[in-house]
Amino acid sequence: MDLGQKIRKLRKEQNRSLSDIADSCGFSKSLLSKIENGKTVPPIATLVKIAEALCTKVSALLDDNEQIGSIYSTKDNSLQKLVKTEKGYSFYAFAVERQDKLMQPYLFVAKKGETKKSTLSHGGEEFVYVLEGEMHYRVGNTQYTLKSGDSIYFDSIEEHRLDPITDEVIYLAIFSQSKEE
Repeated sequence: MDLGQKIRKLRKEQNRSLSDIADSCGFSKSLLSKIENGKTVPPIATLVKIAEALCTKVSALLDDNEQIGSIYSTKDNSLQKLVKTEKGYSFYAFAVERQDKLMQPYLFVAKKGETKKSTLSHGGEEFVYVLEGEMHYRVGNTQYTLKSGDSIYFDSIEEHRLDPITDEVIYLAIFSQSKEE
């Protein structure tokens, strides 16, 4: 079952309408319909909002094969399974099958000229660590220049966005749950 089908299934199991979920997420019914029908892959911030509206976790939307204990990923596996979003960046969610996680790590690849300059905001906290490349990363009203080895930790409810400086930026981001969960 793909991402859109999982979202639709959860929504219908909860007897909730497209409007109900879209309104609680703060976006259009049309966007949610496109996601459910597999016509667009939403950015992580949108997935976080959908998961919160459906009282689940992003990892449950990305994989329904829950496990406990250690989850091992190889470099080849993560790079081959990158998913390109409508915002122009690609991501891989690590350990989606791990149940009851307190955090969700992601590998992101953002390319200059492809990544849309849109502002993101979602619950929880976020840690970003640049592996390769350089980017501007704005959190609130402050812009940081992050290079390989640099990191930033912030409350993800603050509006944030990135803009690659080099042709490609590869970075690790770890999202935690909202404090009220």
